[in-house]
Amino acid sequence: MTSITQALISVSNKTGIKEFASSLHEMGVRILSTGGTAKLLSESGIPVTEVGDYTGFPEMLDGRVKTLHPKIHGGILGRRDLPEHVAMMEKAGIPPIDLVVVNLYPFSQTVAREGCTLEEAIENIDIGGPTMVRAAAKNYNHVAIVTDPEDYAAVIEEMKKNGGVGPDMRFSLCRKAFSHTAAYDAAISNYLTSTSIEGKKQEFPEQINLNYVKIQDLRYGENPHQSAAFYREKMPAPGSLANYRQIQGKELSYNNIGDADAAWECVKTFEGPSCVIVKHANPCGVATADSAEKAYSLAFETDPTSAFGGIIAFNRTVDGKTSESVVKQFVEVLIAPGFTEEALIVLGRKPNIRVLSVPLSQGSNRFDLKRIGGGILVQTPDHYNVQEMRVVTKMKPTDAQMKDLLFAWKVAKFVKSNAIVFASGGQTLGIGAGQMSRVDSARIASIKAENAGLDLSGSVVASDAFFPFRDGLDVLAKAGAKAVIQPGGSVRDEEVIAAADEQGIAMAFTGFRHFRH
Repeated sequence: MTSITQALISVSNKTGIKEFASSLHEMGVRILSTGGTAKLLSESGIPVTEVGDYTGFPEMLDGRVKTLHPKIHGGILGRRDLPEHVAMMEKAGIPPIDLVVVNLYPFSQTVAREGCTLEEAIENIDIGGPTMVRAAAKNYNHVAIVTDPEDYAAVIEEMKKNGGVGPDMRFSLCRKAFSHTAAYDAAISNYLTSTSIEGKKQEFPEQINLNYVKIQDLRYGENPHQSAAFYREKMPAPGSLANYRQIQGKELSYNNIGDADAAWECVKTFEGPSCVIVKHANPCGVATADSAEKAYSLAFETDPTSAFGGIIAFNRTVDGKTSESVVKQFVEVLIAPGFTEEALIVLGRKPNIRVLSVPLSQGSNRFDLKRIGGGILVQTPDHYNVQEMRVVTKMKPTDAQMKDLLFAWKVAKFVKSNAIVFASGGQTLGIGAGQMSRVDSARIASIKAENAGLDLSGSVVASDAFFPFRDGLDVLAKAGAKAVIQPGGSVRDEEVIAAADEQGIAMAFTGFRHFRH
């Protein structure tokens, strides 16, 4: 057990620090501090000794040098179990520092600010802070290091209960501290390797350092013979699935999380009340309507067979009536921004359904990552939505068809390539996904609509990439489609346009494709 007699406090994030320092003072701990932290504590009536007064060496160089002193680092690094260390510290007049409370200059927040210059970024690189953190963490057998305000209460409780900070907590704080400085250095590296000396930014850094925190071990991976865990970014983007709160249900599996992310990313792109049902990472039913319940009914109607055991996502608060409809089927995961009390009572009757609440926001990851053998592929996310389109056929889409084309195009972006989406009235009617040829995706989409008893006469179709031959368009026409949206760009575009004109189909080119592998 490490007794705490002297603490050094120097924090950038001052959340909860007054209360923490006050508790330390009440327990007889001497407090050393620097600059703004010392001023805050002093003004709050908490006795504090300035580091400059303690070392006899005043802060200098605009604060760049203040804690880099043997009396500070000797007090942190000295081993209390080695007589020679203790003797040297006593001879040099260096008392031990038993608790170090440090968090670092807000580098990530600074560089995220629009207009941040290279000079500003450099000035927000902390030197003394990481040095103290690493020193205290290295000597965790004798020193407690606190870098996170969330740990203040636990440290005080431990001290009150046991008269000091025990080895388990010290080691836990040590691990957190080294992770803290690693993430800090990673942020600096990512910034500097994507910035020129003139301050010009490039999209991808020369070195990319990733920072994820384990949330939980999972029962297994994609298959039972694979082990797995779920990691979350230190600061996940607003509205991302990683911000979920599980309200009820069994533990999430690896596949649950992957499919839930696909459903959530799709549903949050729609403005009106919408529902997305996903199976094996592909939407099998999507609809937008005047209520969440109606949207669910239409989405389920697209492919009731695939919806069995699926993931269901809403972009509106789920009410009791909608829940009553949902629980009639077997659901693995249900996701929404919120749930009414009535909805939770209904869902409570099916305790195995995993119910997740996720804040609704359009924020997303800065990069998409894909692991390959010995490396990763990195790209920007596919945020493109149709800005304009060019009608290339004699037949022009009606206003209603245009609305459905845009709806189908949004859905196609989240369907594995090759993707074909039939739609009408804000409802998907048939979805063909993940085939090696586009014509096969077209056939599968029409077969699925037929199996669900849905009429494709007068429907519209979205294709995530161009038609390499007219055969795919012929399948759509035979099924009853009357309008098509696709990127264009094939060497056989004229042949496909002629086929559309021949069969009285309106067709628009977007100029952008949505491959999803």
